[in-house]
Amino acid sequence: MAAPHSPRTDDWWRDAVIYQVYPRSFADGDGDGTGDLAGVRARLPYLAELGVDAVWFTPWYASPMVDGGYDVADYRVIDPAFGTLAEAEKLIAEAAGLGIRVIVDIVPNHVSDQHRWFRAALAAGPGSPERERFHFRPGRGAHGELPPNDWPSQFSGRTWTRVPDGEWYLHLFTPEQPDLNWAHPAVRQEHEDILRFWFERGVAGVRIDSAALLVKDPALADFEEGVDPHPYIDQDELHDIYRAWRSIADEYGAMFVGEVWLPDAERFARYLRPDELHTAFNFNFLTCPWEADRLRRTIDATLAEHAPVGAPATWVLCNHDVTRTVTRYGRADTAFDFATKAFGTPTDLELGTRRARAAALLTLALPGSVYVYQGEELGLPEAEIPLDRIEDPMHFRSGGTDPGRDGCRVPLPWTADGPSYGFSTAADPWLPQPADWGAYAVDRQRADPGSMLALYREALALRRSGRGFGDGPLTWLPSGDDVLAFARADGLVCVVNLSDRATPLPAHERVLLTSGPLDADGLLPRDTAVWLRV
Repeated sequence: MAAPHSPRTDDWWRDAVIYQVYPRSFADGDGDGTGDLAGVRARLPYLAELGVDAVWFTPWYASPMVDGGYDVADYRVIDPAFGTLAEAEKLIAEAAGLGIRVIVDIVPNHVSDQHRWFRAALAAGPGSPERERFHFRPGRGAHGELPPNDWPSQFSGRTWTRVPDGEWYLHLFTPEQPDLNWAHPAVRQEHEDILRFWFERGVAGVRIDSAALLVKDPALADFEEGVDPHPYIDQDELHDIYRAWRSIADEYGAMFVGEVWLPDAERFARYLRPDELHTAFNFNFLTCPWEADRLRRTIDATLAEHAPVGAPATWVLCNHDVTRTVTRYGRADTAFDFATKAFGTPTDLELGTRRARAAALLTLALPGSVYVYQGEELGLPEAEIPLDRIEDPMHFRSGGTDPGRDGCRVPLPWTADGPSYGFSTAADPWLPQPADWGAYAVDRQRADPGSMLALYREALALRRSGRGFGDGPLTWLPSGDDVLAFARADGLVCVVNLSDRATPLPAHERVLLTSGPLDADGLLPRDTAVWLRV
């Protein structure tokens, strides 16, 4: 059993390393081919040995799983595929015993069409109080045959679906995910009750899905590109909602991290004022290409937009929605954009792995907190999913042109041999694993001091030492073209070489860690990072 470490009791979230678990694909405890809470509980020692401070779970609630659990039918019930509420409570307690906090996912923009509220709204009919908790409207056209407006979907296709009685309801995602009406007091009260429900069970934080989309323009005006304010993104009324949530979180000493995709730095920072969200995901960094000048500008912009509100930055390379880092960095275009995802994109995995190792040291040396998506510590590439096994609605709603997000959601390999590489006793898990998955298995990497897993474990151990890491100032150092070099506190220096040639290291007392070996002359090779003590 892994030895527990003492969790911090101050503002731990300011410099925490948080591991994202996608429950369907982490570990299967009951042998049905789908990951579950029993599987996670059995692997908690692995997470403790890795050295993370907290674990964020994507939705584990009762759901038809049309959108991987982001179509929630009941927030107070664990989906039977994952286990039970009692098992979730045990997991939270056992994780705490190992010094690991638990963060859960809340999806406030919408619910499942199987949610009791929506089923009641369909049954009650037009003009009923039940429909006021959603956005039901008559259609346009002579016979109401046209949608109420032309808003674009987050998942391609229409944002309105017509029901048999002639009305239409709004869904920014799939038709199975009807949007809630946040102008309705019952919607606000329900979500405040949900927060308390999970905080009472020991949850240390909440990740807020699609945090900037909840409030809609009540006029439901047609969408006009570039016209402010946007009819359903970043409406001012959102801030009252999050102030109310923050007061609840403060009662329990809990934290929030928001999924906030906004191009306007000032508007973004408003969500991080001291009485609103504690943190928000840094998507500009996640989507940034592997280019020194772009990375430097993004880091500077991130720190600058957080500074006025005193919030810590967050750094993330990958999550359950985007192309895995090893694959993205091995392509000609190393940026991430949903619009450019395509089947069969040429990839140099050796190059991508080298860059991903360097990027790991870069992110872990930056000021603030870091999120690590499951499998990144194993260097997993994006998997090519056979067309007949794809489940992601993004693929189907794009007419089959978008490969979807299943490629980063393939079950983890725990052992080099055995059914489904140790993920399950089932030979064929819910998503198929590539034939070479055994090469990335945990048991094989544990025995290899040069593995990606060994790099992450050593990096997290050094970061936990506290000398210069985490929240605090960053100072850029003079460096050559396409080289990032910066100093932190206590003589910590990080250098990342993105140029096409080896570069000399600054004067230093000792080398703490490198993402790859230095060359024979002690130079830092291309696409390699180093931590120094000076």
